[in-house]
Amino acid sequence: MANFSWLKIGWALALGSMMAGCAATAPDFAAILTNPERPANERELDAARKPAEVLAFYGVKKGDKVADIYAGRGYYTAILSELVGTQGLVYSAIPAARPEVTERWKKPNFANVRVLDGPMAQVALPQDGSLDFVLIHLNYHDLAPDVRIAMNKRILAALKRGGTDAVVDHSAKDGTGNEAAKTLHRIDKQLVIKEVTGSGFTLAKEGNMLRKPEDPRDFNVNKERNKDDRFVLAFVKP
Repeated sequence: MANFSWLKIGWALALGSMMAGCAATAPDFAAILTNPERPANERELDAARKPAEVLAFYGVKKGDKVADIYAGRGYYTAILSELVGTQGLVYSAIPAARPEVTERWKKPNFANVRVLDGPMAQVALPQDGSLDFVLIHLNYHDLAPDVRIAMNKRILAALKRGGTDAVVDHSAKDGTGNEAAKTLHRIDKQLVIKEVTGSGFTLAKEGNMLRKPEDPRDFNVNKERNKDDRFVLAFVKP
């Protein structure tokens, strides 16, 4: 009985040590988001996009190898770069990179960023199962269905087992599929789930931090910004 008690104490100490270690290494999102080098126009988007909540939900951490798909001007590329740190790596993929954006990643503080310039159907991610996390944020709907399927398969090959494919996008009305993609810049969540799971992923969980249940889902999100309901999906490579 005495040995059992010592065993319980040992497990308690080990668990406490693990929890303390996790707390010590938790990402400091406040420091990342208040970095004075972040452009003012990107900081203004934080209230609607809630990057700290989103990335905490996905469990991205220092040292991870990640990708920002259809990265645009690099809102998430910059945040991910600081989050994963010098031991991590960020692939920033875009169909046609703007010169000013490419110049941005040449700064010393973005030394862990690699730009992938080219079609999303052939997105040049490493196909060796080495990535921990891939994100496509508010742009899945911009791609044609056949392009999305090809891209999803390349993302699957890029991720390690247990790696996360993250899709965040503007919600269309249920059952509308791809109908609102070009007119309202929205997509039906169930279509996204069908396409991504059909490419070999498993839906693991869904976040509610960007939900707006009051959204009628009938307006163009590019004309009425930051008023729309958004889904946050986490798919995992089996």
